[in-house]
Amino acid sequence: MALFHTLVTALCINCCIFAHALPSEKFSFLIDSVPDDDENYIVFDDTPGLGRQFEGIGAISGGGATSKLLVNYPKKQRDEILDYLFKPNFGASLQIFKVEIGGDAQSTDGTEASHMHEKGDENYQRGYEWWLMREAKKRNPNIKLYCLPWGFPGWLGQGTHNPYVNPQLTADYVVSWILGAKKVYNLTIDYVGIWNEKPYDVTYIKTLRKTLDRQGFTKTLIIAPDGSWDISADILKDQELASGIHAIGCHYPGTFSTTEARMTEKSLWASEDYSTYNDEVGGGCWARILNQNYVNGLMTSTISWNLVASYYNYLPFYRDGLMTAVEPWSGNYNVSTPIWMTAHTTQFVDIGWRYLSHDTGVGKLPDGGSYVSLTDAASGELTIIIETMSHDHSKCIRPSLPPYKVSPQTMTIFLEGSFAAVETMDVWYSKLAFDGTENIMFQKKQPLTFTDGKAQLSLGVDEIYTLSTIKTGNKGAHPNPPQSSPFPQVVADMFDEYPEYVEPNYLAPQVGSLEVRNVSGKRVARQTVLQRPVYWCNAETADKTISVIGDFDWPEMRFTVKFSIPANNGTFGVFVAVRVDRGGCQVQNAQGIFFFVFPTTRKFIVSSDFARKNVLKEGWLSSSTTGEHVIFLQVHKGVAIGKFDSRQAFNISAPETPKTGFAAVGTDNYGYIDLHQYLLQGPQTL
Repeated sequence: MALFHTLVTALCINCCIFAHALPSEKFSFLIDSVPDDDENYIVFDDTPGLGRQFEGIGAISGGGATSKLLVNYPKKQRDEILDYLFKPNFGASLQIFKVEIGGDAQSTDGTEASHMHEKGDENYQRGYEWWLMREAKKRNPNIKLYCLPWGFPGWLGQGTHNPYVNPQLTADYVVSWILGAKKVYNLTIDYVGIWNEKPYDVTYIKTLRKTLDRQGFTKTLIIAPDGSWDISADILKDQELASGIHAIGCHYPGTFSTTEARMTEKSLWASEDYSTYNDEVGGGCWARILNQNYVNGLMTSTISWNLVASYYNYLPFYRDGLMTAVEPWSGNYNVSTPIWMTAHTTQFVDIGWRYLSHDTGVGKLPDGGSYVSLTDAASGELTIIIETMSHDHSKCIRPSLPPYKVSPQTMTIFLEGSFAAVETMDVWYSKLAFDGTENIMFQKKQPLTFTDGKAQLSLGVDEIYTLSTIKTGNKGAHPNPPQSSPFPQVVADMFDEYPEYVEPNYLAPQVGSLEVRNVSGKRVARQTVLQRPVYWCNAETADKTISVIGDFDWPEMRFTVKFSIPANNGTFGVFVAVRVDRGGCQVQNAQGIFFFVFPTTRKFIVSSDFARKNVLKEGWLSSSTTGEHVIFLQVHKGVAIGKFDSRQAFNISAPETPKTGFAAVGTDNYGYIDLHQYLLQGPQTL
């Protein structure tokens, strides 16, 4: 009897702790079976009622240009990668796919093209998110689609850096993208966000809701604000705003929501999370937050940034995806640990299932780790996910993780309520190895047998178990991809094999936007941004455009570009560069060797920086001012040589730093340039 009272007291204390942490939820529990000794145990019982509805695990393409290199993979390997991401019961089996509404603005690893560079310039062939959404739907017709802007084309700001200056104009722009998805590709967008990690505007959110409804998109739900929980206060005091928002979307919540957020009674989402290098620690991070976002914060959806790390090494957040695909030239890719951490949930739980209540199906393990359980009321199926990720092996990139300990433990599992008759559950197991041994990823083990609703499970550290009555779990596998190889020593493109409006391969816009155009019967790659966008980060403040290409580790290279400048809205100046030391949101501060030419004034400038603050050489060009031109830049044996239309413009000692970097091409202002072809040659060819 004393033991019974001790157990009741302990459970009451635990219940009070959860009730304090999550004040908007009701908690209750029943004790139908009392353990015989001091064993650790967890109870799974639907009798006290159920928790919130599960709304899916997803990932993001964009924010930005994170899928850039995936597009030009060989079709065989590209299809394999997409299977690991989207195909049900194969790999990650993603349930939500979130994409960037391109805004012609740098949004982390590059820019993504707007469907409307200028007002009325509507085009739904630009960019690669349309293609990716179609591939996702092809594999899983039930996947939910979610769109969000990071930046906006400059015309929406009407001379300001504020997309809300005319709320109706911006709402029309966003809804036109959703309408284009439906009309052109038969894609139904399920969710739409506001402005990634930037201030929200209440009037705009209301306007967006009305515009969606007016255009027939009453089922397209708003997730707001895609930043912090701060919108909760406005939701609580504004019924119209509250009725227009489906879920509060917070980024990198650290598994906790706020009291105000829970008081809104809205769905709570980690609408961007993870963003961690996808090694074993990254897998541990993802496994931990997939469980604990609900255990600690009642978040019913968690979405990874990013889907697949498919952008050049040395751009920001390299390998911060569920998997990695950075070698279209070889076809090599890596199926990383987060793929299988995702599968532990997504292959055994569908959107619409319900979590069990805290303490009778959701909670923390006594010696560290967490557990969640979900059920489908219609079928009675049950899935339990248990993780024991240790502190140092599950740190996410943000926020900081308070210290805690995890120890091996043996748990007694009680199935009660409508689950009491369950006799066996399938068991899927993963272990992240940090001792030099191989990881065990998504391994099917012998079923767990229950006797009188009771079974035992021994848990180690850095492990994840899925126990499920669902029998369709599967570890899909394709043949090993081709061996890894470095970036090719020679890459050339004349752009004549592309459909019009697509972005050319390999060239990765960091400011501005490139798309293939048909000009006088010839294909060219045109830079199309004519004014500073409503930008997401400061890259655009350079008021120049730049696209990078190549192997960052090359110390020597030769880059030749043939171009012309259109008469209308043409740029004032063009440059090529080598040893460019950065991209992303700091590209305005890039160092390297930059060769600028200004055909109308017949002037050239060589600088060691993108901003042209440190001039190394300047002079005059002898070539004609119109027509097609060829610009050439080489760095070899400590010497930089530049030519324009085959005539040498300079021969100088190369700066000592940076010693390596990308090649690049761009414009000195926001204006058109038509690239006719390029040739990039690496150090082994010089």
